[in-house]
Parts: sequence; structure tokens; C-alpha cells
Amino acid sequence: MSEKYLIALDLDGTLLTDKKEISPNTKKVIAKAREEGHIVMIATGRPYRSSEMYYRELGLDTPIVNFNGAFIHHPKDNHFGFYHSPLDMDVAKDIVETCLSYSFHNIIAEIMDDVYFHYHDEKLIDIFNLGKPNVTTGDLRRSLTGSPTSMLIHTDENEIHHIRKHLTEVHAEVIDQRSWAAPFHVIEIIRSGLNKAEGLKKASDYYQIPPERIIAFGDEDNDLEMIDYAGHGIAMGNAIDPLKSIAKDVTLTNEEDGVGVYLNDLLNLKVL
Repeated sequence: MSEKYLIALDLDGTLLTDKKEISPNTKKVIAKAREEGHIVMIATGRPYRSSEMYYRELGLDTPIVNFNGAFIHHPKDNHFGFYHSPLDMDVAKDIVETCLSYSFHNIIAEIMDDVYFHYHDEKLIDIFNLGKPNVTTGDLRRSLTGSPTSMLIHTDENEIHHIRKHLTEVHAEVIDQRSWAAPFHVIEIIRSGLNKAEGLKKASDYYQIPPERIIAFGDEDNDLEMIDYAGHGIAMGNAIDPLKSIAKDVTLTNEEDGVGVYLNDLLNLKVL
């Protein structure tokens, strides 16, 4: 295959093993693909601060999609543009008000690399501490200093449906929401119209690589648009069924080098 491909990788449950590592085999395949002129980028729901380590580990020099498309930038090239699309401040405060009528554990708002917790929570603060963000705790209606990039509502499984239903009724026009996979019962909210495919479109223009030469890997519902957009949208073996049903193909799981094995075969890299 002499044509260059753009390869977009989700992190959790896709590129990363369950121990949150990139396996040596997959790393070798990615290095060979880049050597042969293919372009590799990360597209994740994570903030930049907790995905930068993998960006560095792979030695990337490409754009990166964070917060499921609410923040897209190129760490090595300012000409690419800096796309930050936060929620409206009034909407954010409204969402907090809404949650107060339901039972929930916590609400977390992130403004780029600043994290705001509605309630103090050592366990959650620990999870969000990757990349050493500035952490503020206190009623979000007062403590939020700007428009959040994303908001997370941590609740019980039986409350998720009720809260999501209400948010849809009240804010459908201005927000997009998704649920995280178990074990965390979390509703994630970003501004309407944002998703990972938006980042892929920008990269496609930047590199002049058409969608039919984009290979994207994912496992969750925040990968749906990206997998649908890419000419080669590949679901992991451990992916949710709705993603497998729209994907062009299904590879092995994230524990079985699914990304590495698939790229090795497709691009005929002869590494594994």
C-alpha cells in the first residue's frame, strides 16, 4: 500500500490495555506504520493533560482530539488552529440546578486543565489528578469561573436514565450527552454538535487525506461518529454492539493487540 493513511486511535479500551498501557507489539506496529509515512493521531474523551503521556510515548507530531471533540489542537504546529468549544456558562449552572432535584454523588466540571468538584471526593480527585490539574472544590454554581469544556455527573445506575431524560427535554438543542461504561455510572456532557469525527475532518483537511483513507479504531459510544466517518472504521473485539454494527470491520480486543494486529495486516507492515 503506497498510499498514505491517517490512523486515528481512541485510548481507553482501544489502544490501551486494561492496565492503561500500550503493548510492546502494538507500539512496534505503530512505529513501523509511521516510518512508512502513515500518519497516526489520538482521538479521546480524555483531557489533553491525561493523554499527553501517550502522545509523547508514541513520539507523535500530529493534531490530537480531546474531550470527544470539545478541544482539538496540534501541540507541535500552531498553524493547525486551536479549537475549544465549551458549554455556555448559564447552561452549565442550569445543569447543576437540575441535578439537585435528583440523587447524585458528584458533578465535575473541567475547563481545559482546571477541574472543579461540586463535592470533595478523595477517590475521584485521585482519578482526575493525572497531569496535575488545578482542583477546586465547592458549589459549582459559585465556584465555576468560566465556561466548562465538559461536565460529568457521577450518579447511581438507576438515576442515569431519569437525569438524561430531563437533560434531553430541557437542553437537547445545546448539549450532547453520553453515558460511560461500567463500573462508573457517569453522564458526560459537552456542547452540542461536537464529536471525534469533527477532529478527524480537521485532520483530513490539514493532511489532504480523504475519509476513505482514514483508519479509526474505537470501542465505546463516543466513537460512533468517528467510526462512521472513517473509510476504515474498526471496532475493537471488546466494543459495544452498536459500534460493531456500524463498523466496517471488527478486530481483536484491546488485551489482544487488536490495533496492532489489524494495522499490521491491513498495511502489510510485516512486524508481527
